[in-house]
Amino acid sequence: MKAVILAGGLGTRISEESSSRPKPMIEVGGRPVLWHIMKMYSHYGINDFVICCGYKGYVIKEYFANYFLHMSDVTFDMQKNSMEVHQGYAEPWKVTLVDTGEDTMTGGRLKRVAEYVKNEEAFCFTYGDGVSDIDIGATIEFHRKQGVQATLAAVYPPGRFGALDIAGHQVTTFKEKPKGDGGMINGGFFVLSPSVISLIKDDSTVWERGPLESLARDHQIAAFEHTGFWQPMDTLRDKNHLEELWSSGNAPWKSW
Repeated sequence: MKAVILAGGLGTRISEESSSRPKPMIEVGGRPVLWHIMKMYSHYGINDFVICCGYKGYVIKEYFANYFLHMSDVTFDMQKNSMEVHQGYAEPWKVTLVDTGEDTMTGGRLKRVAEYVKNEEAFCFTYGDGVSDIDIGATIEFHRKQGVQATLAAVYPPGRFGALDIAGHQVTTFKEKPKGDGGMINGGFFVLSPSVISLIKDDSTVWERGPLESLARDHQIAAFEHTGFWQPMDTLRDKNHLEELWSSGNAPWKSW
């Protein structure tokens, strides 16, 4: 099975980091968050990736072109103009990098890579800026049993602020960072039939609007409920939170 990853957006809400590189190339623990996402999928045997590039896409291309340099110790012999890689480790990945345009919307990016998934029974689809301890294998199996065109992971949004119950002028309960208001949201981990791409009109189509709304109306989208860890990297605060989790040695998404 293939996994399509959106990696072309501007990342305006984390401009402190994304001004010089695409948002998925912002590092957590010294590795791009895109790498973390690919490692998540690889843990479940998905090693064939289609990356939808856009804003500063050359940074992603250069990263994979020089993957050995990023991941291995090397010796450069300047006189002989040679390079020796020490203890080189290669991921079992096939990575297709597709320029899907700088201003293309999420649906439009998926439509632009239709050629690479048209013969698949189903494929995974996700954003290049969020990590989770979701069981991707279970999500795929769930999708197959539902007999629908699309499955999305339903998650609880991470809480950001302490919630108070107040009676008069007294705080009666305090709950630090509760998880949202009890409602589940789109967690961004999809399993899709290639047929859903026919619902995408052009580059201006936002995947989360027309196509998903149409699938919901036709009862062709199932929800795989995930109650574990899920964290997008929308802001610098989010990025720092992920860094802290990684540094602690207890990153919930690290399944490899």
